Amino acid sequence: MGAEMTELGVGIGWRAELDLTIERMEGVEFVEVIAENLKPAHLPESLRLLRAKDVPVIPHGVSLGVGGAEPPSPARLAHLAACAEALEAPLVSEHLAFVRGGGLEAGHLLPVPRTRESLRVITENVRRAQDALPVPLALENVAAIFGWPDDELTEGQFLAELVESTGVGLLIDVANLYTNQFNLGLSAVDALDALPLEHLAYVHVAGGYERAGIWHDTHTMAAPQPVLDLLTELCARAAPPGVLLEWDDDFPSDAALANELARIRAAMSLAGEAR
Repeated sequence: MGAEMTELGVGIGWRAELDLTIERMEGVEFVEVIAENLKPAHLPESLRLLRAKDVPVIPHGVSLGVGGAEPPSPARLAHLAACAEALEAPLVSEHLAFVRGGGLEAGHLLPVPRTRESLRVITENVRRAQDALPVPLALENVAAIFGWPDDELTEGQFLAELVESTGVGLLIDVANLYTNQFNLGLSAVDALDALPLEHLAYVHVAGGYERAGIWHDTHTMAAPQPVLDLLTELCARAAPPGVLLEWDDDFPSDAALANELARIRAAMSLAGEAR
């Protein structure tokens, strides 16, 4: 089930509000687009232009829900597959998250219970997803707002065992690791040490803010230095095939976004110097 990871470089999350910015910005080597916002038969002109310039475009799902008790929806999987084919994508990414149960939508990307039984169910769900997709699948760690009381494994152990049994790729969000450290006291560096980074597909970087002692991972601000420090820590352990900036609202100037990509490259280069 394992797959060779595609070299992607440094990229940015494509949003309709940023289409012209991304088209003209220097140094955007790949983009990621929310799959649920796409109609594969009618791709936005901006994405067609980027593909014509051989910029890889990765569909990023937010609603598949491989962390639930039910098997992933065939319709949702068919949509992800159609997005991958329309974009000639090298891979598809999704979240290792619980999003619905009993017909009710959570409205959030919730952490999965890290138990042996949960791992068994999720392993089967991931295999079903892999079988339905024409390209490799990578799963993203989520920002947890709570921990389940009966967890038997750490996140690193859980992901390591899931990767071992399915060969699924990892999309590591260092901003989510920082959020979990800030809000739940879970060491981000310990998580990096436990993760099977040889299966890394790419990395997310994003910003947020603290309010009343809680870190909100909003993707609406520049990445704080501790998040970039975690990127350096990750790059000191493994060379990521790609690193992508997420910015979802309150969009800044083109120059500010270009500066964020420069900060990402600088954080990556610090790891190279350390090595």
